Amino acid sequence: MMTTYDALGELRGDVKHAVIDLLYRLADDELVIGHRDSEWTGLAPILEEDVAFSSMAQDEMGHALTYYRLLHELGEADPDTLAFTRKPRQFRCCSFVSLPSTRDWALSLMRQFLYDAQESVRLAALTTSTVTPLAEVARKLRGEEKYHLMHGRTWVLRLGNSTDEAHEKMQAALNSAYPHALGMFEPTEANEVLAQSGVCPREEELCHQWESAVAPVLTDAGLAVPANARPIHGGRVGTQPAALAELLEGMQLVHSSDPSAQW
Repeated sequence: MMTTYDALGELRGDVKHAVIDLLYRLADDELVIGHRDSEWTGLAPILEEDVAFSSMAQDEMGHALTYYRLLHELGEADPDTLAFTRKPRQFRCCSFVSLPSTRDWALSLMRQFLYDAQESVRLAALTTSTVTPLAEVARKLRGEEKYHLMHGRTWVLRLGNSTDEAHEKMQAALNSAYPHALGMFEPTEANEVLAQSGVCPREEELCHQWESAVAPVLTDAGLAVPANARPIHGGRVGTQPAALAELLEGMQLVHSSDPSAQW
């Protein structure tokens, strides 16, 4: 029978280190994807999507804060320090969330769908985690994230089945994004400890669930998953693309200009 941890303070040794590893990945993904979504504020092609992406960005930032607070309870730095003072190599987000939008609406929509499908699968698994505070957070966030997934699914189907031009752009976005999306499931040294202690399933298992979830939607949109796509790894162990450094430079600018200021 697996041990249940009703409070974060009960975590010890390898399990504690593994949970910290997981929380950094969750928090950093949310922070960075939230920032990327926010870049469409005032620039989205229609007002409805301007509001939608701004709202999703706010949600993701809030989720990042929740995870950073859990990390703080485990002895890590406070949320502002974690978000605004770390260097790119210290982040554990996947490369997928770091990819610049480059004003490519199709890529941003495809990323939002693929990312939120991953988050839906992961949060569902975490609702039964042996770490009770994490399970409680997962149940709360899962309710919010279902609307993000509905949004992405709607647009993938709409544009995939639209004009030839729209379809081609969505297929090109899928081709570009899919290897990075597979990288969301890059295993770390914590993989086995997390699975064996019942904190969360192995990344390989989550990836299979995600592929099963996104495939029918992509098929219904007339889109083909790239054959033999190889996952792009590195982000989970701090090997980050240059795009993350550029993002952090802008996001951390105000804080770095006067770290001692009280906001």
